[in-house]
Amino acid sequence: MQKAGGSADQPHPLFGGALSAVIPHSAADISELREIPDNQEVFAHAHTDQSLIVELVEYQAQVADQDAVRYHFEDIAGSNKALEPGTFEVTSVVALPKPELSLSECSSAWMLTGTQCVSKFNEEARNTVTLHLGLLRLPQFSTDVLITFNDPQSISPDSSSASAVGTHKQPWTVQEFQRFLQTLTLHNPGLFG
Repeated sequence: MQKAGGSADQPHPLFGGALSAVIPHSAADISELREIPDNQEVFAHAHTDQSLIVELVEYQAQVADQDAVRYHFEDIAGSNKALEPGTFEVTSVVALPKPELSLSECSSAWMLTGTQCVSKFNEEARNTVTLHLGLLRLPQFSTDVLITFNDPQSISPDSSSASAVGTHKQPWTVQEFQRFLQTLTLHNPGLFG
């Protein structure tokens, strides 16, 4: 399987080069393995069950900037069937300082950390996953750029992911996720057209 990205500091093209960012080491481009929706880029760690998803979603004008990342977190929880009480929790929401971001076009940027108890492939087994969400708001393009870093914490022995446990070769870190957010750069606004 081809690894995405070259050297550690080299930006990786996203969405046909319309965006780019420095992606974490050992990232495999999932679009080479299966069909990915046009509004997503998905990378998986080659040795752990971690994944990184970049998604272009509709800008939610009715949601205040400081609430938008929580809105998307709850939307993901709904998709993951993790909306029952006790199956999801937000632990922090912070604003990302714009001067630290390459994506100068964004009106505001946020990072949320939370957990969800999710099952893969509709299995009964549920895994506890820490989600780090980055949200870069682009109201002028009617787009929110949502970046999700899925970092499984406890894997049920009955999960199809159980085989990945114990093979944690240099898992991705929150710092690598933050670097991705900080280096995300827009090259072609036509992407949002």
